[in-house]
Amino acid sequence: MTEPVVAATGLTKRFGALLALADVSLAVERGAVSAVLGPNGAGKSTLLRILAGLARPSTGQLVYAGGATQRRARAQVGYIGHATFLYPALTARENLVFAARLHGVAHPRDRARDLLAELDLEAVADRGAGSFSRGLAQRLSIARALVHDPALLLLDEPFTGLDPVSADRLSQRIDALRAAGRALVLVTHDLGRAATLADRALVLVDGRIAWESARRIDAAALEAGYRAALGARPS
Repeated sequence: MTEPVVAATGLTKRFGALLALADVSLAVERGAVSAVLGPNGAGKSTLLRILAGLARPSTGQLVYAGGATQRRARAQVGYIGHATFLYPALTARENLVFAARLHGVAHPRDRARDLLAELDLEAVADRGAGSFSRGLAQRLSIARALVHDPALLLLDEPFTGLDPVSADRLSQRIDALRAAGRALVLVTHDLGRAATLADRALVLVDGRIAWESARRIDAAALEAGYRAALGARPS
């Protein structure tokens, strides 16, 4: 068995009296996509922020490949969250060059050029990011998350705002990253895409794992598991 890129054990996160996560454990392996599903407020985004090193758990443990600390591991993580992390006053190209330099990418302008082409952003490369539609900003945010070729990619509702063609291209990119040995965690409400893309899935309800599959399953089985998890939710 290969060493997970990150293994989480017993993650619990409290915000005052609010329990956002409760005893969540999972291992994120190379060459695999883990889908995290659940209703709004289930703790999905909190889990991703902890895995990304942007928040600390109240209790529990994170172990990264090679024994890296949470702070050092952030350099190997690409994160797409609800916020785009883009600088609106900079152009699309400048955003990517700046991000590449922050991560120490050897040829930042070349990397930016390649990603602009791959995400079909060449036509707007020199427009300010502040003028972008939600869909364009999301595509640029995806490019920014990929700029340093991360070992672990965390995607929080990455299909939001994307047109069907762009959504299909992102699905193809996720498949390609998996094939290249990257580890991915996908938070989504789209059960169909989760079933198509993920090697395993788990459903969070009220911060707890209410259902999980250790292997790839079809859309019908995933929907059944999801409904069962929500049906078990305390009233």
